[in-house]
Amino acid sequence: MLTVHRGVLAGLTVQVVLVGTLAGAAGVGAAGMVAGLIVGAGTAVLLSRALRRSGARVLGPANLVTLLRSVLVGGVAALVVDSVEGSGPVAPLIGLAVLALALDAVDGRVARRTGTVSAVGARFDMEVDSVLVLVLSAYVARSLGAWVLAIGSVHYVLEVARWALPWLRRPTPPRHWCKVVAAVQGIVLITAAAGVLPRPVAVLALLAVAALLVESFGREVAWLWRARRFPAEPPAEPPAVRGAGGGHGRWRTATTVLAFLFVWFVLVTPQRFDHVTPAAYLRIPVEGLALVGLALVVPPRRLRGLAVAAGSVLGVLAVVRILDMGFWEALHRPVNPVNDAGLLGPAVGVLQDSVGRGWADAAVAAAVLLAVAVPVAMTVSVVRVLRVARRHRGVAARSAGALGVLWLVCALLGVQLTPFAPMASRSAAELAVDQVGDAVANLRDRPVFAAQLAAADPYRAVPDEDLLSGLRGKDVIVAFVESYGRVAVQDPSIAPGVRAVLDAGTESLRAAGFSSRSAFLTSSTFGGTSWLAHGTLHSGLWTDSQQRYDQLLASDRLTLPAVFRRAGWRTVVDVPSNRDPWPEGRAFYRFDEDYDRHDVGYAGPKFSFAAMPDQYTLAAFQRRELAPGHAPVMAEIDLVTSHEPWTPLPRMVAWDEVGDGSVYRGMPAEGLTPADAFRDDGTVRALYGTSIEYSLSALVSFVTTFHRHDRNLVLVLLGDHQPGPVVSGPDAGHDVPITILAADPAVIDRVSAWGWDDGMRPGPQAPVWPMDAVRDRFLAAFGPLPSGTTTRAAGGPP
Repeated sequence: MLTVHRGVLAGLTVQVVLVGTLAGAAGVGAAGMVAGLIVGAGTAVLLSRALRRSGARVLGPANLVTLLRSVLVGGVAALVVDSVEGSGPVAPLIGLAVLALALDAVDGRVARRTGTVSAVGARFDMEVDSVLVLVLSAYVARSLGAWVLAIGSVHYVLEVARWALPWLRRPTPPRHWCKVVAAVQGIVLITAAAGVLPRPVAVLALLAVAALLVESFGREVAWLWRARRFPAEPPAEPPAVRGAGGGHGRWRTATTVLAFLFVWFVLVTPQRFDHVTPAAYLRIPVEGLALVGLALVVPPRRLRGLAVAAGSVLGVLAVVRILDMGFWEALHRPVNPVNDAGLLGPAVGVLQDSVGRGWADAAVAAAVLLAVAVPVAMTVSVVRVLRVARRHRGVAARSAGALGVLWLVCALLGVQLTPFAPMASRSAAELAVDQVGDAVANLRDRPVFAAQLAAADPYRAVPDEDLLSGLRGKDVIVAFVESYGRVAVQDPSIAPGVRAVLDAGTESLRAAGFSSRSAFLTSSTFGGTSWLAHGTLHSGLWTDSQQRYDQLLASDRLTLPAVFRRAGWRTVVDVPSNRDPWPEGRAFYRFDEDYDRHDVGYAGPKFSFAAMPDQYTLAAFQRRELAPGHAPVMAEIDLVTSHEPWTPLPRMVAWDEVGDGSVYRGMPAEGLTPADAFRDDGTVRALYGTSIEYSLSALVSFVTTFHRHDRNLVLVLLGDHQPGPVVSGPDAGHDVPITILAADPAVIDRVSAWGWDDGMRPGPQAPVWPMDAVRDRFLAAFGPLPSGTTTRAAGGPP
């Protein structure tokens, strides 16, 4: 029988041999070798310490089997870390993982048959299982999303909680169900790592595993909670070679350090991703100093309540900070939880359309888990830090005092190691103040916007027969091109291709009898929430928040479609991104007909978010609404091929080949997946430019193919908002291009006073209007002035 020293040394030797073999046979690099050796060395140190404390003199047969499993797990860790730098071989990884999982059923049986069952052996077995699950979760997370890491982290989250909450430390009765859950967890992770299951099936299987873990650990925690008031009986230790010992004392220092670092990390994290640098975390958080100060003066009996309350508040602020960073990345503004709560549903819908339901469901599950885990972890960490500070009052007081003086000096001198991150940090406090301020601003804005909605609208009093008299008999199309922003026509890396399409389009349209004028509008939104821009344009009121949009829809504000309808036009909205009925289109905007993805006979494939290519949208609209002999139509058409993620993209085909869209089958497989594209910002920007070129080409081709020299067509082409910061950059404005096309010179004459640039491409100095100015200026240009108005609103930019 091997002694403890010799047994552990033998295990470490085998670990070195295995790592060396993997380096030679599987090409494992330096990083992978280091990871494997760390697992081996860590196992040797911790196991030796545990066995020495238990008084065991020999390793024992069962522990030898578990030690072999640990060696195999070290090999798996080496392969997983090595795969970060490349694809890496899958077969050795799966083989080692399967063998390690299979031996899990052996060591316990050996322990029972040899009479060597012990607490140390059981703990050793559990920790090896946990490391294997964590390593496999990290590997699977690369292909299925970071949320999978939660599966491998549950055990360690509970361990952290045990260090902070004494009632979680008592022994629990053994349950066979825990072994079943552990086995299922390992099998599913290995299967997912092998890639033998379709992605949606793998995601669902992993979500099922996550649910099992929540149930299993939740039941254990519930039992401990109920038993916390009863004295714990010391667990019986069977006579064994495997020994006992362990305890949580050896982890206290590590726990305290981790808790301190987690609290520090949360408190000093910047507001935006582009401000995150290593230097940003070398700051002094005033909130942390305040907490330590309170821990030193608050009576001990109240300290725990203070710590839990402070940790909960900071945990919620941490979740808000994560949302804040996401909103800055996507919408170029901070989050407003009260005002933006209604965006959750649309955001999930966009995600499902862009990456598929499986990925979207996994992302939602991960977000929910994160929203729960972060406040819990923050509360546990604050409790731990304040308890330690109270226990070591002298050291805590001197440290907090010195850091407080340093904070004050840095604040007075404005010291910062990196832009936007002053050394004297107050990020969490500023976030709390900002959120309260935003909530107050929402409350104050509601009556302000209500007053604007209730104000007299001069165009209500204009007789129906006088409205839009300059457009009588003409079809008027307002075409929103998704994410068509100023960056598309001015960014050096994107604009050349888009400008070429616009310039060529100007010439093609001129040959077809059309003239064009272009300028810019300042959109009420950025990066998304397109409906705010649509509401602003049609209502003539600045609608830059969901609260304002909800107020707008509940009002009887006169919209552009409603004016056209009063004047005798048939009004239509064509929104191929809509999957569900949109009653607001008829009830508020006053459209007579609304088309969505289900109404236009499309039988082709989706292109990520876009349910159909823009060319098909225009072809179907031509067939359904612009057939010979039709009544004048006013329509809003939303072209969404240029919606994020901008891949895969369709190609233009001959118009007589469009048919029911079957011609597009196979095209999505020719492009990059969103996951592949978003690994490189340059690729994303190039794809964005290509998508805009496609949408603009489709519009120009639509006009020149179906409406050459058609004096009864007026087309208003504009963007809804700029693309997100990944394309526009961190400091882009809200400007979007707008162009009006017409073959009737009288139409162009009526807008000549606007001073817009000639052609489809607005120049850098083109006029810029706020988007809410369009309604009144358009109505004034093509109809009579409202009673009491002395000058036309269309006389120039504001």
